[in-house]
Amino acid sequence: MKVAITGATGLVGSRLVERLHKEGHQVLVLTRNPNFAQKVFPPANFPNVEIVTYTPTTSGAWQDAIAGCEAVVNLAGEPIGEGRWTAERKQEILNSRQLGTQKIVEAIAKANLKPQVLINTSAIGYYGTSETATFDEASVSGNDFLAQVCQAWEAEASKVKEAGVRLVILRFGIVLGNGGALAKMIPPFQLFAGGPIGSGRQWFSWIHIDDLVNLILQALSQSDMEGVYNATAPSPVRMNDLSQTLGQVLHRPSWLPVPAFAIEALLGDGAIVVLEGQQVLPKRTLESGFAYEYPNLLPALQQILR
Repeated sequence: MKVAITGATGLVGSRLVERLHKEGHQVLVLTRNPNFAQKVFPPANFPNVEIVTYTPTTSGAWQDAIAGCEAVVNLAGEPIGEGRWTAERKQEILNSRQLGTQKIVEAIAKANLKPQVLINTSAIGYYGTSETATFDEASVSGNDFLAQVCQAWEAEASKVKEAGVRLVILRFGIVLGNGGALAKMIPPFQLFAGGPIGSGRQWFSWIHIDDLVNLILQALSQSDMEGVYNATAPSPVRMNDLSQTLGQVLHRPSWLPVPAFAIEALLGDGAIVVLEGQQVLPKRTLESGFAYEYPNLLPALQQILR
C-alpha cells in the first residue's frame, strides 16, 4: 500500500511509519517541518518514505499528493496537555483538529484516484469525565470543551463518506510509550517523590503504543472495520493503581500525592486532562477480533520501562 500520514513525526506517527516501512509499504509523510521529518526518517534508512510539506488548515498543492494513496491516517492535532488553556490556545486545539481534518477530507474528495480508507484520530475526551460511569463506543458524548472538540473533529471526518470512502474513527486513550504522558510521570518517581495526581480516584484509560499501532494496521487492512472504535486497553485503572504500578516497575515508592491545586496552577482549565478521567471500554474493538498484546497495565509498563 501507499499510505499518507499526518502527525507522522509524533509519538504514535513515528512508530507507525517505522512499522509500515518495515512491512514494505510506501509512506507519504505530510508535515509542517520537512527538515525535522528528514531527521526522524533519514532517506538512507527510510527509502520508501516520501516527505511532503503541508499547511494543515489551508488548502494547497499538497492536497494533490493524496491522489494515488490507498489510505490516509490523520493523526495531526495540537497537544492538549501542554500549557494553560487560554482562549487562543483552545482555538488552536480546535482548529488543528476540525480544520485540519476538513482539509484532508477536501483533498480526498477531489482526488481522481481516491484512497479506500481514512483512519481519523479522535479521543476518549468525547465522553466527558466521570468517576462512576462506564463508556463504550455507543455512549453519548459529554459537553465539556474536549467533548465539543471531539464532536467537531469527528463530524468533519464523517464527510469523507460522501466521497464513498471507508471511515474508521479511533478514539485514543492515554498512549503509553517512550515519550508522551509517561515521560512526564517518571521523573518524580526517579527522585523518590512519585505519587498519584489529584484525588487518585479518577479513571485512567490507556493503551500500549504497540497495540495502538497494531489496531491502526488492522483498520487499514480489514475492510469490514467501519465507524468508531475505542483505542484503549480493556482494563482501565484508577490513578492510585497507575501510580502504585509505576512505582513497582521503577522500584520506587508511590507515596507523595500531587495536589490538584498544583496542577490547576500550572495548567488552568487544561488540568481536566489529568485530574478527571473516564472509564472507557473497547467493546467494538474487541468485537472486531483485535487481540491485545498488552491488555493489562503491569506487563505494559514493564515492557516500556525495562
